[in-house]
Amino acid sequence: MSELTHEIRDATLWITFNRPQARNALTFQMYEGLADLCRNVPTDGSLRAVVLSGAGGRAFAAGTDMTQFRTFDKAQDALDYEAKIGAVLEAVERCPLPTVAALNGACTGGGAAIAAACDIRIASASLKFGFPIARTLGNCLAAENLARLSALMGAGRVREMIFTARLLGAAEAQACGLVSEVLEDEAALMARAEALAQTLGEMAPLTLRATKEAMRRVGAVAKVEDADLIEMCYMSEDFRHGMEAFLAKEAPKWTGK
Repeated sequence: MSELTHEIRDATLWITFNRPQARNALTFQMYEGLADLCRNVPTDGSLRAVVLSGAGGRAFAAGTDMTQFRTFDKAQDALDYEAKIGAVLEAVERCPLPTVAALNGACTGGGAAIAAACDIRIASASLKFGFPIARTLGNCLAAENLARLSALMGAGRVREMIFTARLLGAAEAQACGLVSEVLEDEAALMARAEALAQTLGEMAPLTLRATKEAMRRVGAVAKVEDADLIEMCYMSEDFRHGMEAFLAKEAPKWTGK
């Protein structure tokens, strides 16, 4: 079975991260598949909305599959990775149809970055959202990701969330504006996602598309150079140690090197 599935129901494209045994941890193939789907949605009126969700009942997506970092041995590997993920997130942002992220359970790392790139986020009460990299891996977020999160949550909350490596629950995520609605459980979440997609499908598509693109352009103005920061973290001894400790389910011992 595909690790990224998609189907059309009525006028909605449903995209599902489908690695439940790994809490839907994202492989490069899953990232690229998502980008392709977002880049190629028809704008002829046959589809009117896109819903993203995770299979298995435990997670939307729990970040990038860590085993893929074991091949990193030079700075360009890290820069290429961040550029690749940045292109995927831009494809989600540029999707000409409104995108709804239906967040159930863990939504961390790359999964949280994808959710932040969607237009609307709704969640079940089991949501755990964040980037616990200061505790687990010792890498960093690209500046574009930090800017996107800051626009949604506020810069102070983003700093505190990352510095303390804590995960936001559903109530806090709604209070800070990260998610617009909290539903009781996954069944209610998916029913609400379907109803919301239908509502979006009744709206003027050019109004939605113009609003999406205008807001994306506003965010793009703040692009900054961050290659030195990415290289510092991904090429560090701490990152290599943190990755192996994470995979071995051990606590890392940071050295700052």
